Amino acid sequence: MTATTNLVVPDLDKLPPRRSAGRRFDWGQPFVYLIALVVAGLAIGPVLYVIIGGFRTTGDLNANPAGLPDPWVFENYATVLGSTRFWGNVLASILLAVATTAGVVILGIMAAFVIARYDFRGRQGLYTMFTAGLMFPLTVAALPLTLLLRTLGLHGTYLGVIIPSIAFALPTTIIILVPFLRAIPDELEEAAAIDGTSRIGFFWRILLPLSKPGLVTVGVLAFIGSWNGYLLPLLVISTGTLPQDFWPLPLGVTQFSTQYSQNTGAVLAYTSLAMIPALVFFLAAEKQIVGGLQGAVKG
Repeated sequence: MTATTNLVVPDLDKLPPRRSAGRRFDWGQPFVYLIALVVAGLAIGPVLYVIIGGFRTTGDLNANPAGLPDPWVFENYATVLGSTRFWGNVLASILLAVATTAGVVILGIMAAFVIARYDFRGRQGLYTMFTAGLMFPLTVAALPLTLLLRTLGLHGTYLGVIIPSIAFALPTTIIILVPFLRAIPDELEEAAAIDGTSRIGFFWRILLPLSKPGLVTVGVLAFIGSWNGYLLPLLVISTGTLPQDFWPLPLGVTQFSTQYSQNTGAVLAYTSLAMIPALVFFLAAEKQIVGGLQGAVKG
């Protein structure tokens, strides 16, 4: 027996044009790429200048501010890394950032879950209240917040920074997570309910794993916001009794700049080392951040 196979030959004229596998850029839009390069240069340029400036002496910086190190000096970074105050500032910033991030993620996902998945009276008003929190800057609340923390006995403590940081980060967290959680199909929750899973079980076993991109997004934003926060620690910690060795890095940079005002290279080295952890953390979670924001927009 012989089997016959009918071969269908496609019409080459109707096939889409072949794309070159090695072509990545559309050079038909050079203006777009030029703008992108300019924006990238404006964003990366100051960071590179600070990092490279840490390898220069003060005299070299004064003589040629825009030049390269000649010679390369590693003493500035060695001075900063050998300072116990620097490592105390790093530990303080890590404590504040980790505690703030944990509080924002835990409280944010709990509040967003209720707003997104439950139907109750006043839900829209509650969501609007969180949205209005974006228009309430820290500078407006500086004086009443300081008085409140003094009354509660939290002034000059880490808790006096962590709790307000969580409160001010929650509006952004809710706005990102609520649309993300609403985009999860109701059929999944119905199927889980048929299998005997409670709403809490659905929350832990199904919703949290599916919400990982959104949680990473709000977590990274909260971490970087806390790491770079200056005004709140200035109001709460710098006026308290906490030793300067345990101030967070933004305050440590200011204190170091005052102490080593004549050594510009060392100040640049301290500044670059202070911002590297936040940059590394942000770049490591870049894909998760993009996925979380896309999920929020689609929702």
